[in-house]
Order: sequence, then C-alpha cells, then structure tokens
Amino acid sequence: MKEPPMRAADVIAQRLYAAGCRYAFGMPGGEVLTLLDALDKAGITFILCRHENAAGFMAEGVYHRTGAPGILLATVGPGALNGINVVENARQDRVPMIVLTGCVDADQAQTYTHQVLDQPQVFRAITKATVTLTAGAAHVTIDKAVGIATEGRPGPVHIDVPISVADAPATGSGILRPDALPMVPADAALQEARTALAHAKRPLIVAGLDVASDAGAAIVTRAAETLQAPVITTYKAKGTLAEDHPLSLGGAGLSPKADTILMPLIAQADVVVLIGYDPIEMRPGWQNPWDPATQTVIDITAAPNHHYMHHATHNFVGDPVATTAAMLPDTALSGWPDDAVTQAKSALTQAFSPRDDWGPARAIAICQDALPDDVLLTADSGAHRILLSQMWQAKYPKTLTQSSGFCTMGCAVPLAMGAQIAAPDRTVVSFSGDAGFLMCVGDLATAAENKLATIFVVFVDASLALIELKQRGRQLKNTGVDFARSDVAAIGRAFGGDGYTVDNANDLRAALAQAQASDRFSVIAVEIDKGAYDGAF
Repeated sequence: MKEPPMRAADVIAQRLYAAGCRYAFGMPGGEVLTLLDALDKAGITFILCRHENAAGFMAEGVYHRTGAPGILLATVGPGALNGINVVENARQDRVPMIVLTGCVDADQAQTYTHQVLDQPQVFRAITKATVTLTAGAAHVTIDKAVGIATEGRPGPVHIDVPISVADAPATGSGILRPDALPMVPADAALQEARTALAHAKRPLIVAGLDVASDAGAAIVTRAAETLQAPVITTYKAKGTLAEDHPLSLGGAGLSPKADTILMPLIAQADVVVLIGYDPIEMRPGWQNPWDPATQTVIDITAAPNHHYMHHATHNFVGDPVATTAAMLPDTALSGWPDDAVTQAKSALTQAFSPRDDWGPARAIAICQDALPDDVLLTADSGAHRILLSQMWQAKYPKTLTQSSGFCTMGCAVPLAMGAQIAAPDRTVVSFSGDAGFLMCVGDLATAAENKLATIFVVFVDASLALIELKQRGRQLKNTGVDFARSDVAAIGRAFGGDGYTVDNANDLRAALAQAQASDRFSVIAVEIDKGAYDGAF
C-alpha cells in the first residue's frame, strides 16, 4: 500500500533533524500543535519554556555545543512577537536559528481580525530571510532556510506556518543542496598577502566570531605560532587561542583600560592579520584602529566589509580557516624583535588582577580557581561582563558565551540552560547581575523540570551598575538605576534549586563546591557594594 504523503510540518521537522537538530524551544499555542507533533515524531525534543525570549537563548546555547541550528517555536501574535529580541540577537550575534511561528490562514485572515498581523513583515528586518510556508514547496523552503541560516555569517530565518498548511500533504519534492566546499581566493590574489606575512617583523592577529570553533581555534593557533604573532580576540571568540598561551593577549572590545594597553601595540605592528574578525562586538575605540596606508592589513572574513568600521590593504571574503591556511609561510618567523608583546601581556595581567578586598573581581578569580578548566560559562550584559571577559582565562573556543553583538540583558540564564541540556555532563555556570537575573527567573522552573544542575552566579548590588557608572561619569543625577534588593538565593530555592548568599571569599568557595556536587541547579547570590566596579575596567 502506498504511503500517504507527509504533512508539510513533517517535512520541516525531518529536514531539521537531518541538519543535526535534536531540541526545539518555545511555548506552544493551538496554531502550532501540528508542528509540535511533527517535531516530536522526527525525534526532536521540545522544551517547554516560560517565555519565548528565554526559549531562543536556550536554542542558542544548544547551537554553541552542537553546531546545529537552534529552533524557536512560537504561536501566532504575542508568542511570535515575544521572540523579537532574541531573533535580533541571533542576527547580530551570528547565530543560525530557525524561527517557526504559527499564523492564521490567508483566506480566513480576510474576514477575521483576532491576532492577525503581518508577521513576515515584522521579522523581515531582523532575519536573513522570512517566508510563508506552502505545502507544495515545503521541501525546498526548509532546505533553503537551513542553508541561508548557516552559510556565510550565520543568522536567523523565519518561517510563518499557516494552520491548515502545517496539516496539508506536502505535494512537492525537494533535493537537498549539497554542502558548499570552503571558498578560498585564487592563488594570485593571495600572493601579495603571503609575501607580506613571510617578511613580517611585527605581525599581530585579531580573531573574531567567524573562527570561534574548533577548526578556527586550530588555524588561529597555527597562525600565531607560525608568525610568532600575538593574538587579540573579541569577547565571543575568547579561547580561540588558549589564553594561557604566551602569545594570547585575551579578549578586547569593551574595556578602556585594556585598550590603553592594546592600541599602542597594534600601532607598532607592521602586518595586522584579521582572521574571521567581525567588528559588531566592538565599540567606538575600535573604529579604524590600524592604518592600511602605513601598515599591511589583511582582512579574512566570511562576509564583505559593509560596516566600514575599519579598512584593509587586502580583503579576502571566503572561508577564514582555509584562506588563512593557504597564505601562511612554510617557515616559522622569529617574532617581534623586542619585548613589547611580553610587556603588554604583563600590563594586562596587572591591570585586571583582583584587589585583596571583597568585590566582583575577587569573586571572579575565586570562580576561575574553583571551577574545572572545561567549564562552560555564560555572561549577561552589564558591568560584570566586561570585567569577567577581561579576567577570565578561556582555554577552549565557545566556552564563554554572551550577547556581544546585540548586548541584551537577560540572556545568561537561558544560554546556560541550553548549554546544559546539550552537554549534561559538563559544569555550566552563568554570571548575571541581579537586574538581568530578575528578567528571566520564571525559566528556573524549566531548569527544575529538566533536572538541570546549572550554577547561576548573580552579582547583587541592587543597581544597574554599568548605567549608574556612566550616569555618574556625566555628573547626572542618580535616576532610574537603583532598585530594591531581592533575596535572590530564596528565589532559587522557591523554584526547586539550591540557594546561597555569600559576601566573602570562604563562603563563595564553599557554595561553589556544594553547587558542583549537587544534582539540581544552584543560585549563588554574590553580595557586592554599590560602586564596586569603579575603576575595574
């Protein structure tokens, strides 16, 4: 007997499974029940979340561990629009995400108004592509979506799924597009850059999001050691060169204190190699930090330079790993002729060494010492993120995840939960300020339901510390940045986890030890004084 044709929703789900997706996140409504059923039948586990914004960040957390696109499922209207923030975050932070939303059928929408809105129009500005599903083109639609989401610089793709289309037989057929081979510029185009590298006296590397992967880490390490070039990374690319490596200068982009050390070193370089460097993570101090008129600047990226934040002598658009490998000299260089790199590394260490008194820097140092080398970290936006990103020594790529392009608050907790779901045997720790933590506490229920042992470290100072610092810097009145203290540890216990409040080094060490031994999640409230970040970064 002939098999009946698959539903359009089944086509979507099975293609996503073939792409390596094993989890989907969201909050369903009646309009997406067929999609939910199809995902389940395809072998994709659905995680019920308390808010679509958190769901999208959990999906991103899984992507960083598996490499497969994240899946966000949202119902029509408020469900879809609740995900706007995280979808734009995925666009700016280069995260491949398939956003599946339910919608009212087109015919019905002509005589019906409840929750009817032009969802593709809403998502068009914040995705790489948006499309409304049809049953006859379901195969092609989802194959295109996966390809667009993952190619070049990754990003989100939105598929609006009408209620009746999800259930309709998929009448069309599709041939999966074969994976594209790595694109490497022609040898003639590479020759000038190759010659410049072979004769470099003071080469310097800046690495970014395009090479934040195991393969990227391998080529950045090889390039650093071949060229004997110091390496600066963006925050989200930390660990692309292990930060205990003598050539690593750690992350940069947000700290004026770090920039005062790094910018003079960059100015001394005769050849600057940008390997997968995406300036979307950087601030105004990183606009035109080198001069292609007096320095040879080699820019190797996955997408053309339309940002104009910097310029280069040689621009190569292609696979950064393969392109970098093709231009490295066969013989290792001798390195900088003086100790400028060593001095810069020493100055950075001294600048971000924690003081003896209690505060966020001391707490971060204790966490680094108490947690395993392969710990997976997430960081929320705020003052603590800048300090953490400068202090923390990341030894592997993608072990410190944060919202660096979009810099949204409320991301660290769900990012950590997604990482824990995908890597249940790893120690996963999120760092938040109390304001960011309070944005997403509802999803601690999701952590409890999924038996996650994630550790949530929360810096409690009852203030939007970074904004308050800027406010004081402009000599403005203290307005709208302070709030009442919450018993953050009690919130953790209320949702079924462990909760600890600490205000000294010994109690923090004890709490971290107990949290790592626990089989449920832990919330560690790190009490710090207001103004504790003054002069920290």
